[in-house]
Amino acid sequence: MKKFLKVSLVITSAFTILSGCTDTPTATEKQPVVTESKTPDNEIFIYTVYPSFYAKEEIWEKQVGQYLKKKFPDLTFKHVQWDNPGRQYKDLIAAGTIPDIIIDNARMNLQRYILKNDLQYDMTDLIKKYNFDTSALNPAAMAQMKNVTPEGKIYGLPFQMSDFVLFYNKDIFDKFGVDYPKDGMTYDEIYELAKKLTRVEGENTYKGYQQHPGLYMTYNQLSQSPLSLTEDKAELNTPGWKKEVDNLRRFYEIPANQFTSVDDFPKGKMAMSVHVTEKIVQWYEQNKNLNFDIAAMPSFADAPGIKAQPNLYAAYITKQSTKKDQAFQVLQYLLSEEMQINFAKEGIIGPLQTPSVQAAFGKNLPQMQGKHTEAIFYGKNAMPPAARAPGLTYIDVPLHGVFQPLIFGESKDSVTALRMVEESSTKAIQTEKAAQ
Repeated sequence: MKKFLKVSLVITSAFTILSGCTDTPTATEKQPVVTESKTPDNEIFIYTVYPSFYAKEEIWEKQVGQYLKKKFPDLTFKHVQWDNPGRQYKDLIAAGTIPDIIIDNARMNLQRYILKNDLQYDMTDLIKKYNFDTSALNPAAMAQMKNVTPEGKIYGLPFQMSDFVLFYNKDIFDKFGVDYPKDGMTYDEIYELAKKLTRVEGENTYKGYQQHPGLYMTYNQLSQSPLSLTEDKAELNTPGWKKEVDNLRRFYEIPANQFTSVDDFPKGKMAMSVHVTEKIVQWYEQNKNLNFDIAAMPSFADAPGIKAQPNLYAAYITKQSTKKDQAFQVLQYLLSEEMQINFAKEGIIGPLQTPSVQAAFGKNLPQMQGKHTEAIFYGKNAMPPAARAPGLTYIDVPLHGVFQPLIFGESKDSVTALRMVEESSTKAIQTEKAAQ
């Protein structure tokens, strides 16, 4: 995410600013897929695209690799990460080296790469065979994996999550005599705080609140789908989507609180910012004098305690793998309480959120000591939209585009902004269908 610098850069930079991700892999054309994976009988080939920090092999080895080697001494493990030349999906497919396990973004990349290249495998029978209790996992995360098809096929299991919290600068609250935010606050209550905390004092502008429009829309708390569940079209011009847009839009209409970047928080002039939990460490490192803490992200008054939909990375077993049983046992271990505690100690949110896992969160990270990490587990994730009807065309709807005319001075109303993206996305669906 890049900071908005000046009006002349709006057209070229708006998509980057509002989309939320700058390192998302680009789509590829469908590749011919070999019938099975070409790896040694005792080797499990694990391919990671997301989380992107596994591009550093030492992080993979510390968080995952060392434990797999100890747990499965009769197996060897090969790990390859997307962020290397010649390691993208198309390269592996062309070489006939299909992974046994793929770990990737659970939303667009499942559609864009795994389904498009016919790599998907329904794990339902393996789940039953190994008596794996999926009900112990985060319900919204598990629903997202089941809602890919109307039949509820399970192509992947939740692996790791990147949830959202409310960051607040204690010094700004103290400066203006305002009480700190608490878990369970609504957007209406946070809006009132934002108005009190947005100030211009001489050369200093204090922004009361920033939340990333693209991420806010993508993981929306009202479970809205940008695509029709029954027809090949986008569906944004609805009361539910208007409610979403109007809710955030009012914050950026507070004088002097116009959108810049949620990542300006470490500069010390922003009272509140909603962002992913990884920023607890990143922002501390950027400004060790920053006096901040976290609370649960705000919710809608008529949906109390409901936070964003799961921002999820999932683990998939490929259709081409000849070692599906071993691969599933590896996934089962990664989702065990033992491993979920190990992940939690490193500040990683997993789909298993037992009291022991929650209590372990951030224990290995000095940057998290003293922070209200309980806020991370407050409330429930919004459920994802239901599965779409069979045979419908998927595209990645650019939801960040809705806020572009609202934030950058084109003064479109919410309904018009939603309709513009709906119309362009429906045209994109027709183009995609024509190319198939």
